[in-house]
Amino acid sequence: METLSQSKRRVVPFTTLDIVLMAMLATANAVLTFYLSYINKMLNSLGGPVATSTIVGVYMVYGLLAYYIIRKPGTAAITYGIGGAIQCFVGNTYGIAASIVAALCYLVVAEAVFFLLRYKRWNAGAMMLVGGAMVPIWFICAANMFGYTSWSFQVLAITMVVRIVSGIVLCGLLTKVLGDMLQRSGLLKRFAIGRKASADAGNFH
Repeated sequence: METLSQSKRRVVPFTTLDIVLMAMLATANAVLTFYLSYINKMLNSLGGPVATSTIVGVYMVYGLLAYYIIRKPGTAAITYGIGGAIQCFVGNTYGIAASIVAALCYLVVAEAVFFLLRYKRWNAGAMMLVGGAMVPIWFICAANMFGYTSWSFQVLAITMVVRIVSGIVLCGLLTKVLGDMLQRSGLLKRFAIGRKASADAGNFH
């Protein structure tokens, strides 16, 4: 049976670099969200809620990318928490309440899924699973906050499916691609993803 001291040793604390990275990604997301709001309006005029749903995955990338790089329990909670706080301070077209609720939905789901995966699976499938899983809870909250419940069942169903696909591709898969590109650049040597790559390279040789 695992003792309390053994359990504590498995908890790896965040480094200053980890925290800086999480803050940087959250800040970058705030800037990205500002510009995405214009794209969102354009898509809405072209295809309504279904069209705007195609890009929802991009809004979630920053927290999942932080998790993919840092690989420590609580990464999503901190990154999405910082992101939500920044959104509240700088403001956005969706409002403070939406920023807070969205961040809470994302972090709860991400932390739960990685816990179930025991923080050991970081392949494309795992990232896509988390990206898609973060969508439904926030969609339900958003539906009640923004009046989506007035839409027909068909529109709601199609919108949900499109958003989940967007989460899988534009959040999960994109996170894997971006993370691997950054890792290969040599910029992430001091993070968990970089150490894992170095260890794998050593084992290969």
